Amino acid sequence: MSPLVASALGAVVGVLATLLGLVVWRTRQQVADSGPAPLLSPALSTTIRHLRGAAAVIGPHDEILAESLSAASSGVVRGNRLAQPEMLELVREARRETEPGVLNVDVPVGPGLPNRRLAVRVSPLGDGLVLLVADDRSEALRIDETRRDFVANVTHELKTPIGALSLLAEAIADAADDPDAVRHFAGRMSTEAARLNELISQTIALSRLQSSDPLLAAVPIEVDEVVDVVLDQFREQAGSRRITLSQQRCAGATVRGDREQLEAALRNLVQNAIAYSEVGARVAVTTRRVHDVAGDWVEVSVSDNGIGISEADQARVFERFFRVDYGRSRAHGGTGLGLSIVKHIAAAHGGTVNLWSRLGQGSTFTVRLPASNAETDSEGGAA
Repeated sequence: MSPLVASALGAVVGVLATLLGLVVWRTRQQVADSGPAPLLSPALSTTIRHLRGAAAVIGPHDEILAESLSAASSGVVRGNRLAQPEMLELVREARRETEPGVLNVDVPVGPGLPNRRLAVRVSPLGDGLVLLVADDRSEALRIDETRRDFVANVTHELKTPIGALSLLAEAIADAADDPDAVRHFAGRMSTEAARLNELISQTIALSRLQSSDPLLAAVPIEVDEVVDVVLDQFREQAGSRRITLSQQRCAGATVRGDREQLEAALRNLVQNAIAYSEVGARVAVTTRRVHDVAGDWVEVSVSDNGIGISEADQARVFERFFRVDYGRSRAHGGTGLGLSIVKHIAAAHGGTVNLWSRLGQGSTFTVRLPASNAETDSEGGAA
């Protein structure tokens, strides 16, 4: 547990312990004035029950006297007892030593699922009562692990073009008297430099996506206008390989969001469709409005009749740096980040991205985004 989290958790527990101590003192006064009464007052039980995190007050006989709504679902409480032996031992030690204690506990969730990591802190309240607060650190640890993996992957991916540039520079130096060889190696250097630049650009783009919310400054966007812009960017590249680009429009297909991000998502999908299609193939972009029990949506599908993706690879195509065909990806300057970027952009806009594919038949990637009414948005913005 990081020092910052430990400090914050300690501060929360300290405040709670002070408040609960006052309530327990008041309860003792009530006992003295009016005879026998519960160890915990209704006010204290209500306070504990409505805490956001997992918390409980444990009595002198290890019984649960009060618990928060999430205590059971977090694996802290089972019935009227603590569910984890390590937590019970920590409570008993705190009661015995009259000192606070801390502990990290891995709580089993279910078969095939990762354990939940809880940062637990206990504080004695007197008269054998102990306050326990558990902070679920699972998501933070998962993010840290993802970040470490990402850094490791970026480092590995950067080594390839950097190493190639170093070798090509040596080759040019050795072939200084051979103009043809110099031109050949210089061309290779330009290719590797372009690949390195694309990798850095997409890494920065992915990092920005994870630290910004496109809906904070969202504007109405006509999806077909975005499709027009993206297809125009790829007509020359597609024409050079005799790949046909087609578009099926849908009037009124409007969403709210960041135009640049949506263009980036569609650009990655069209670029992949072209890269993984053979000469003379076709790539189609279809926009449509759909409705289901969850509401109104705009779907943008990018389809090709290229090489397709195996079922085994379909589950991994949205992973960072994953490539279905490494050789083809490198030949077209692919970084393995494009589909991960698409997934992040769709999620940030409240949508999803799905894949249908068959080997030898092609692939269809469909981005689904919440539909927006352009006239209503304009009136709301004017107001």
